[in-house]
Amino acid sequence: MSGVRVVGRYSFILNGRPTTVEAPPGYTLLETLRQILHLTGTKDGCSSGDCGACTVLLDGKAVHSCLTLISQVEGREVTTVEGLAGSKVVKSFAESGAVQCGYCTPGFVVAVEALLRANPNPSIEEVKEALRGNLCRCTGYVKILDAVKMAISD
Repeated sequence: MSGVRVVGRYSFILNGRPTTVEAPPGYTLLETLRQILHLTGTKDGCSSGDCGACTVLLDGKAVHSCLTLISQVEGREVTTVEGLAGSKVVKSFAESGAVQCGYCTPGFVVAVEALLRANPNPSIEEVKEALRGNLCRCTGYVKILDAVKMAISD
């Protein structure tokens, strides 16, 4: 039976819309988003959950999509950075110049969105804790923290 490709069918809510995909059961959510659904805002930085570039919301909580199997999202709600277009967090990152090369930005935006949904007025320590799973190789994080402060004050 060589050459037979096993696929599963998975249904979930993606950025507010019912979605069904066919994917190999071992595919990660990240692979499914980028390779099957062609949503490339979610980035593949490390494939090991260390950098946060692949962060998405799963039922409102920030998760690393590179560590989440597509089978784990069956019947659940996934929000990518594309689903946050126009949000106050996206606007604050753009207005504060917290985008440098931009590769890590989608992961930071999604992580900040998750934080502010859970805690609309976090302390700076809570912000830093929420962002500890996201890495930026271009900045000293000052502009990113400025963006979060701007989003909090809106």
